[in-house]
Amino acid sequence: MSGGTPKGKSSAARGRRMAEKSRPRREARPEVVTDDPHADIGVEARLVAGILLNAALEKRTGLDEALSQSPAKDLAGPDRAFARAVAMAALRRLGEIDQILDRRLQKAPPVPVRTILRVALAQTLVLGTPAFAAVSTAVKLAERDAKTRPYKNLVNAVLRGVDRDGPGLTTAESNLPDWLVARWKATYGEAALLGLALATREEPATDLSAKPGVDPAVLAQDVEGEVLPGGTVRTGKRGDVAGWPGFEAGDWWVQDAAAAVPARLLGVKAGETVLDMCAAPGGKTLQLAAAGASVVAVDRSAARLKRLRQNFDRTGLPVEVVAVPVEDWEDDRTFDAVLLDAPCTATGTYRRNPEVLRATRPAEVAKLADVQHRLLDVAAEKVKPGGRLVYCVCSLEREEGETQIIAFLRRNPAFRTVPAAPAEVGAADEALTPEGWLRILPSQWAERGGMDGFFAAKLERAAD
Repeated sequence: MSGGTPKGKSSAARGRRMAEKSRPRREARPEVVTDDPHADIGVEARLVAGILLNAALEKRTGLDEALSQSPAKDLAGPDRAFARAVAMAALRRLGEIDQILDRRLQKAPPVPVRTILRVALAQTLVLGTPAFAAVSTAVKLAERDAKTRPYKNLVNAVLRGVDRDGPGLTTAESNLPDWLVARWKATYGEAALLGLALATREEPATDLSAKPGVDPAVLAQDVEGEVLPGGTVRTGKRGDVAGWPGFEAGDWWVQDAAAAVPARLLGVKAGETVLDMCAAPGGKTLQLAAAGASVVAVDRSAARLKRLRQNFDRTGLPVEVVAVPVEDWEDDRTFDAVLLDAPCTATGTYRRNPEVLRATRPAEVAKLADVQHRLLDVAAEKVKPGGRLVYCVCSLEREEGETQIIAFLRRNPAFRTVPAAPAEVGAADEALTPEGWLRILPSQWAERGGMDGFFAAKLERAAD
């Protein structure tokens, strides 16, 4: 989505070529299959894509909830996968798609009409769907509803115009909400902001953490991937991971490269006692158990802990699981090491979960910062003298990261920072802050495909 607004036939061709050059790596596009040769192939899937898109824009968990309900759950598997892929593509490039539409619309159409247009452009400009298929099904969708039927000619004209003339100039920053643009520019600078914005366009690869005894190099070969610094295996494979080599044997689990850093930073050893606070869905817990530690995993959500238990059963790693809010947990034990992956706005996960950019509100930052403050004090009480504490959040907001640790150290003089060594834990060198903490940005390791955004700090309690 780049280049100037083309004029004339030759300019249109140039516009399409320029757009292709700047287009991100295409997301996987499942084949749409139907048993009825006379059915409108793909129309229902595109209808569901619009439903998923709007559900994600309404609230953070909306897309997953919509997937589990009709009409999404009623689609055949390939159609359902296609609908999700289209919705995710539209979410990642929503700002750019709206820039293109706004140039061609004299006034804002009703929301259902804009949804049809967004879904169609996500297909043609991101997923590479042939324009004739996307335009045809978009017009059919408009015809199906009395509210959108009067706009079917508009839908046809706009989409054919974009196909003919090219998308024109768009900016990656438009995919970010204005309030986050202002925040991240002030916090990280204009150059870093551009990198963060460009990362919105990319569908991330799948990252795997290997169980002890499993050679990451062999696993990488099995899944057609590569071994990243720190030991994470990254693959471009898509689809149901349950069918991949080693899954049933419990040789690995899915975990973003950045999410694997905090447990490595804690540096647990065999025989140590470890408390994993707010443990679900359990990737970090698995890492700690894999190191040979005796792990207690505490989380308030019994439903989320169900997935954690399934992974433990599959991998055969022993863990004590407690389903209770950690601040209400009545247990006198203290631990050699404590990991607190605190609840947060999760703004650092927008590559995998683009809906967080639209669903998060500024007020949530302060609200969650108060929760993090209280959990840190609970965590401090659980650390043995001479023990370690790692605090982390998958947020890019300073109030949830750096500011929390600054305030914590003022409240708790018995703790001090243990400077991180990025290369040893699988983080980029530029992630190291002057204080010795880690501030991982999605734009780091761009040449390797990036990673989620995280903040992590390792602290040590003085021995009595």
